[in-house]
Amino acid sequence: MISPENVDLSVTNPLPIHREEHVFSAETLRDIVIGMSDGLTVPFALAAGLSGAVTSTNLIIIAGLAEIAAGSIAMGLGGYLAGKTEVDHYNSEMKREFEEVETVPEVEKQELKTFFSSLGLSNEIQNQAVEEVVKDKEKWVELMMKYELGLEKPDPKRATKSAFNIGFSYVVGGMIPLSPYFFVSNGLDGLKISSAITLVCLFVFGYFKSKFTGVNKISGAFRVMMIGAVAAGCAFAIARLIQGRY
Repeated sequence: MISPENVDLSVTNPLPIHREEHVFSAETLRDIVIGMSDGLTVPFALAAGLSGAVTSTNLIIIAGLAEIAAGSIAMGLGGYLAGKTEVDHYNSEMKREFEEVETVPEVEKQELKTFFSSLGLSNEIQNQAVEEVVKDKEKWVELMMKYELGLEKPDPKRATKSAFNIGFSYVVGGMIPLSPYFFVSNGLDGLKISSAITLVCLFVFGYFKSKFTGVNKISGAFRVMMIGAVAAGCAFAIARLIQGRY
């Protein structure tokens, strides 16, 4: 009789269990990058410009919140339209592909055979594969969409998700440079704290953005940080210049 402690688990389970964990999809990550990038930069530049023209932090806060609200809505709508366009384009191409399968099936079969040929399959296997695929028109069209047109079926809720992800990321990013003004009474004091916090956040954001996009992490981080610094600096200088003339 074999006791449990004598069982060799390496034999009963020869292959290790592999669990793939994906925290974010590529689309979600792209949305967050778009929202955070503009959210950190635009309100930062606006607050810097206002700090160069006025001393009241109340005005800066009100203007900043208004910009964050308007910016998040605009960016969210842009994301929604982009996602909707992606879904509409896929559906349009799928409809056209179904029509071609119905009207010119031999042409579509030949295209399917060409695809299998590109995989290095023998002529006999190509013909067998084609015959198996064409039995199910939906699978046939799906295969043609993916490998002939290079189109993956998008999430039908993609537009709504994209709008939320971009808009919410914009709000989160925008509140970072604006938040110091809630705790000081002078605009220049708020700008000093805001600059320190925002530039650090831009560097960190640029680092992780570069990590995901495959470019040099340090140079990418400095690039993102410098873009924010230049935008804020220009806004502040222009505000001071205009203020001096009036």
